[in-house]
Amino acid sequence: MPAPTILLPQDPLNPRRVDPHYSYEAQLVRGLGGETALVDHDALLAGDAVEGVRRVPAGIGPAWYRGWMLPVTAYAGFVRALADRGCHLLTSAAAYATAHELPGWYSTFEGATPDSVWLAAHAEEAELAAAVAKLGGQGPAIVKDYVKSRKDEWHEACFIPDLADLPAVARVVDRFVELQGEYLAGGVVLRRFHAFVPPATEPAGGPGRNGGAGRTGGAAANRAARPAEARVWWVDGEPVLTGPHPDTPEESPAPDLTQVRSLVRMLGCRFVTTDLALRADGGGWMVVEVGDGQVSDLPRGTEVSGLLSSLIST
Repeated sequence: MPAPTILLPQDPLNPRRVDPHYSYEAQLVRGLGGETALVDHDALLAGDAVEGVRRVPAGIGPAWYRGWMLPVTAYAGFVRALADRGCHLLTSAAAYATAHELPGWYSTFEGATPDSVWLAAHAEEAELAAAVAKLGGQGPAIVKDYVKSRKDEWHEACFIPDLADLPAVARVVDRFVELQGEYLAGGVVLRRFHAFVPPATEPAGGPGRNGGAGRTGGAAANRAARPAEARVWWVDGEPVLTGPHPDTPEESPAPDLTQVRSLVRMLGCRFVTTDLALRADGGGWMVVEVGDGQVSDLPRGTEVSGLLSSLIST
């Protein structure tokens, strides 16, 4: 079987070139002897998968995608359009949904990740109350959708000081849904809040993109929203890269992967990431998020030759 091709998003301003955000990865892949091809991410988002894969050579066989996030439905169309051109994405539509959206991976990682419940974006008051009750009915929590939170708006659309205050829960949820707008992925998720060890240092220029101290109530809120996370990249159940999270690129945590390794293998997805943070109460490392490795970001300057080599040698 031929080595997998790495599919990368094209530059919207110059469709014959790779998107500048992924140019470094493209250079590394070619330097390692791998092949790349371009896809039109904007067309994929618009639902025109045939146009989105027009530049992918016919009959290239297996491939991985490395690019911007796609909704689950758009990714499924991407898989079908590639198959019609003789290209087999090594992450199926079902596997992408499993790793990309919290309801897909949560049951596997339950107990190793904050307790969570999810409901429709515009749930009735009784449904919201029932979801809160499942989390114990009191204590702090955060709001997110199936993929992302809005930590920049920490107090406004992310953090819930006490689930017992149902009107406050409803306000945060409603504001989150309003701000997400058309980008809301799936439904609303309520997650039990845990305090994690904060970054040792603030990056140059002040709080990072998940901070926004001026809007979130100061440095304390920013530290709560920005734990010192590690992002671990897994290929076929093996950790091939452990590095900083893009939000805290100055940090280099070294998490214990003993428990996580078995959970990743149970999940059964070939290329995934896990974001881990150390609990401030001494409770050890916790899985904060799981993601599909194809659409997980890398901090600038990360050495990724080993990761890319693993992908093109599968």
